[in-house]
Amino acid sequence: MAGGKQSPRQKMINLMYLIFIAMLAMNMSKEVLSAFGLMNEKLSDANVRATESNKRAYESLALKASEQEKQYGAAKEKTDALKAQADSFYSYLEDLKGKMTADLKDKKDYETMDKSKFLDELFFVSGTITPEGKEFVSKMDEFKKASLEVLGETELASVVSSRFSTDPVKNKDGKQLNWLNYHYEGFPLVASLTKLTQIQADIKATESDALSTLLQGELESAVSLKNYEAMVVFEKNAYYPGEKLSGKIVLGKNDPNLTAEKVTINGKDWPEDKIKAGQVILDGPAGSVGDRAIKGTFTFKENDSLVEIPISGGYSVIPRPNEAVISADKMNAVYRGLVNPMTISMPGVPSNKVSASAPGLSRSKGDSYVMRPGKGNEVTIRVTGTLPDGKRVSSNKKFRIKDIPPALGKVRGQYGTVSMPKASVARTTIAAGLPDFLFDLNLKVVSFKIKVEGQPAVPVTGTKMNARAKQVIAKARRGGLINIFDIKAVVAGSGVPVKRVGGVNIKVSN
Repeated sequence: MAGGKQSPRQKMINLMYLIFIAMLAMNMSKEVLSAFGLMNEKLSDANVRATESNKRAYESLALKASEQEKQYGAAKEKTDALKAQADSFYSYLEDLKGKMTADLKDKKDYETMDKSKFLDELFFVSGTITPEGKEFVSKMDEFKKASLEVLGETELASVVSSRFSTDPVKNKDGKQLNWLNYHYEGFPLVASLTKLTQIQADIKATESDALSTLLQGELESAVSLKNYEAMVVFEKNAYYPGEKLSGKIVLGKNDPNLTAEKVTINGKDWPEDKIKAGQVILDGPAGSVGDRAIKGTFTFKENDSLVEIPISGGYSVIPRPNEAVISADKMNAVYRGLVNPMTISMPGVPSNKVSASAPGLSRSKGDSYVMRPGKGNEVTIRVTGTLPDGKRVSSNKKFRIKDIPPALGKVRGQYGTVSMPKASVARTTIAAGLPDFLFDLNLKVVSFKIKVEGQPAVPVTGTKMNARAKQVIAKARRGGLINIFDIKAVVAGSGVPVKRVGGVNIKVSN
């Protein structure tokens, strides 16, 4: 049709062909635009359903997490983080779609949505990408990053990475193009609108996939019999000889619909009437004094195979108590004027069934007591306990009452003879302590006497040198000894006097 000289008739025929082809192209273009519009509607409807489905899944996970926080708490925390990112990105796309169709009177007249002007001007300018275009790509990348952080090393992670990839793309000519240019530059409005709706669908799919992936491991663990643990539970921790053993073996997950096919304990098959839903009833004699082991297996049927769960536990049979156990936390004596901590208990008897009495004795909490002894050289503590069968047993024990041992004077935290300059002696503080004593007592010096060689002794009240003491200190010779003696001290806080306090010497160094 294009070569040689053509007659007017041939030119007319060629023109009619061109008009016919143009008409076909126009009809085809309108059909394509309508197809995009219908696809957008279907995707939008699917997104609504996906939103509702995901909402129910989130609510179900929240309920599980509230009931079993240890098992489902981590999964809920991850999906909550993903949901926040998903909602933000989804709303951003929905807002962008609203701006794209804001000027359209009929938002379903897809055949008129053949222009690319809106996104061409929003995303691109003079061959470069606008801030709005960069924001769009950034939103995509941020959601992908957040999703991958939640999913971790899972098979779904690679799918999500591909689903939200913004890497450069090669066109049909092999030319590498920016992802945004390739997908959104020069495309009809309805095509871009549909692509945005598809991204929203991908967001919902990612949420759904994440919920399934994160919960899959937890659910498999919850329903698999191999992850159950058998626990031996007794009504009490120890038994007396001849006493009836009472207790049960309970599975880690006590399912009322789960009953063992067979139970073997210590080599014997357990009676069927003792095998209950999710547990086995134990009864019979406890045995003689000593430790008793319970070994065996639960046997369950899972699908077409039998699964065995090991049973491992034990209990102790102890002699019936006839004497209380009393121990002083510091030593086998108590000190007059001090608060002496004590522990009073009775084997096999809880602390709330044990009572103790003695002059100066009081209970602090549970089996902890304090003793504040008074006059005399010893004190007797009487302990009474009520056994599980209601019988009462009593026991007495004596403790020596001792005075606070002699203390020693000290200067600068040192005992004995302390060397220091004469000028420092006048400013020093006299203290007292109990070296190697079990109690960490704070003693307060109330008075002392100071004696310098060749000078009369000077009494001092308190811990610091008075004016007279400083006068005699000034007369001390280098190398001479200053004796601090007749020290009087009390226990700080209680005011209990210390009977005797040894002296301390100061050697004048210069």
